[in-house]
Amino acid sequence: MKYILSLSLLVSCILNSYASQLDTRVREYLAPIRIVWQQNTDLMNGTENLFRKGNGQPDLVNAYMCVMRSENGRKPSILLDFGKEIQGGIQVVTGMPSSQVPRTIRVRFGESVSEAMCEINGRNGASNDHAIRDFEMKLPWLGVAEVGNSGFRFVRIDMLDDNAELHIKEVRAISVYRDISYKGSFISNDECLNKIWQTGAYTVHLNMQEFLWDGIKRDRLIWVGDMHPEVMTINSVFGYNEVVPKSLNAIKDVTALPNWMNGMSSYSIWWLLIQRDWFYYQGDIDYLKSQKNYIVDLVNHLIKHVDEKGVEKLDGTRFLDWPSSEKPQTIHAGLQSMMVMAMDASNELCLILDEPELANKAKMIAKKMRKAAPAVRKAYLNSIKDPSEAGMKQGAALMVLAGLMDAKEANKNIISVNGAHGFSTFYGYYMLRAMAKAGDYKGALDIIRNYWGAMLDLGATTFWEDFDLNWLPNASRIDEIVPAGKKDIHGSFGAYCYKNFRHSFCHGWASGPTSWLSEYVLGVQVVEPGCKVVRIVPHLGDLKWVKGTFPTPYGVISISHKVGEDGEVITEVDAPSGVTVLDE
Repeated sequence: MKYILSLSLLVSCILNSYASQLDTRVREYLAPIRIVWQQNTDLMNGTENLFRKGNGQPDLVNAYMCVMRSENGRKPSILLDFGKEIQGGIQVVTGMPSSQVPRTIRVRFGESVSEAMCEINGRNGASNDHAIRDFEMKLPWLGVAEVGNSGFRFVRIDMLDDNAELHIKEVRAISVYRDISYKGSFISNDECLNKIWQTGAYTVHLNMQEFLWDGIKRDRLIWVGDMHPEVMTINSVFGYNEVVPKSLNAIKDVTALPNWMNGMSSYSIWWLLIQRDWFYYQGDIDYLKSQKNYIVDLVNHLIKHVDEKGVEKLDGTRFLDWPSSEKPQTIHAGLQSMMVMAMDASNELCLILDEPELANKAKMIAKKMRKAAPAVRKAYLNSIKDPSEAGMKQGAALMVLAGLMDAKEANKNIISVNGAHGFSTFYGYYMLRAMAKAGDYKGALDIIRNYWGAMLDLGATTFWEDFDLNWLPNASRIDEIVPAGKKDIHGSFGAYCYKNFRHSFCHGWASGPTSWLSEYVLGVQVVEPGCKVVRIVPHLGDLKWVKGTFPTPYGVISISHKVGEDGEVITEVDAPSGVTVLDE
């Protein structure tokens, strides 16, 4: 036995010695759940066999086949639905028709039915950017072919050879993901909110690939601003995961100062804020210390971009999110606020990292910037004509979070005006946090239901790169052929870099309600780094009860709240040893 184990270990060591990287993910195979559309159905038979579970293995029996034939220029096509958004590709298992010639098919992946049915024409946004989603491939006779690396739910297959026959035993989606537990949870008497919490968690889970991506179809990159809502969701759902420090290190290693991360000054600020928040939730002091040199240099670099009056003068691409990108006063208000938050975070981090002089300097800069804030705020407020116009609410949200604008005033006059109109999937998270600071929990819950819930009503299984309530009138669902007279919610909308079918329908920055519901409704707020001390103060709004779990480095906290007959909230908490729970 010892010899066998030693030999096994030796073989493993030899194999691993040649590997530059081992994949941390698993592969899961999914059969389609339905056929959405077919063309030339008289040239196909046995399509019901595609729903069989399958095993990925060809055999000589040649039973349970989906047989596709082409003749006289007529060729069959089929559109399959795999039931939910996934990241990966497809596996096709073939049988043995009389001809042993490989057959050519065209494959189109789509996050919506209409995307899987579209052509790449240079006008509709459809492309093979970042991930190849429209291509031709050859299938072997009596074999297996695997192809694809994209985000999708739907797959269209067209037979391309003329006067040919193709036997398909299986078409299975290959879902590639991290096999991790959902340690956090959220359940209430409102099924809509429950589904929104879960969908946000799943959206981020799909983007937790080898690195933490923004989207699984596009861009499949480490965008640091996108990471902040994603990391907050990870903290609330999965707890510690190595994808976060791994991704923070990766972007740091390719961004030598004085360059800005992703070319944007705000994204370098987000990197700093993530470091602070990650440390508070996970308490990994060794990791934080390993970032010290870059943190110190970045703080000094940021300070250089504040003038003598305390006004931010950040260069590089000045960006908050896409809807606000053409609103310079919103951007200025937002960047002034982000710099204040960055200096506050720098003060905390530098004290922990034994850099008291820089900590004090950051504190003084924050104080100076707060004194300069009224003029910045005035210019921003004067630029607002319609608070619910896209791109306006972002500035107010950040000013509230930085303490540069009264929360109740900002919520009443800007953020809550016309409900979710003017919200964005990325900065909607910060708008919700600002509403919580104003005490408007009921209003925030309504916006979550109306805004994120609308995507679910349209058939979404993950949250989108952007969404606007103005797109809703007469819009079709993403899981159906667009009916005559309806608008294509995917192909007809979008803007900036996400026009039409280029629009990502699984974008991690849209997951904000998940961590927001855990923090403000379930009520978990971290008081001391590593969750050594947490405060649990629920805000149920119009909910009757809520229960859930929250991951900490010491284990999972179990929480339940219900409204008693007298209107008071009754709370029960079961916390692991090592976690002190405060209730006020």
